[in-house]
Amino acid sequence: MDIELQTKTNGATYLSKEQVPAGNGDGAAYRITEVGEEDGLLSAQTSAVCRIKGELNEVIFWRVKLWMAIIILFFFIFAVIIMSMLLCSVIHEDKDEIFDPSTFQVPQCFNGSFQLPNLVFTEELFTMSSNESQTLAGELREKLADLYRSSPALGRYFSKADIYAFRNQLLLADFQLTFLMPAEHQDQLRNITLSRKMVYNVFRQFLYDQEPDESGQMYIDPVSLKMFLKH
Repeated sequence: MDIELQTKTNGATYLSKEQVPAGNGDGAAYRITEVGEEDGLLSAQTSAVCRIKGELNEVIFWRVKLWMAIIILFFFIFAVIIMSMLLCSVIHEDKDEIFDPSTFQVPQCFNGSFQLPNLVFTEELFTMSSNESQTLAGELREKLADLYRSSPALGRYFSKADIYAFRNQLLLADFQLTFLMPAEHQDQLRNITLSRKMVYNVFRQFLYDQEPDESGQMYIDPVSLKMFLKH
């Protein structure tokens, strides 16, 4: 076995005793060699690895070894987690997500206006039949539709957005928002979910979150937003 002989400044020095045949054929002789610290540590690490391998190959019961039992336990835990997640997704059913859009027939409309400060004024914008007005109106309709369709509270009720006029040199755009709701819940929806306050605040928050540089000419001034319920 290895025996530590002395310690130097650059590490420990070991003596390794190895049994070899004697030169005359009788008995055995021993060869003493000097082994460095790195070789000693490597030998210790190799011994530890062999010990771990031996423990993993120990038979626990019947023909099942320890490493087999660890793998089986891992897959069992993984299967339990997956089954639990699937079970929870089936059991947890949000009743608010179950609705029939065909029953949404009662309209709720809002009119209003906003300013486009980054847009250059042209005479063609005063005529809604012009190509420039039609293009701008289409882009704004898409912007408003994306805004309300992505709203968790209002998305299911949103029907359409219309831009029906551009006016004066401040480039104010007049719009109309249409929502549809089921008749059986219309009173509650009008007072809470589809109230002027809710619809306005969703729009205003979107405007304050927009980046002026990224929005470019489609930037809407949050302060300029006006909205009222159409009766």
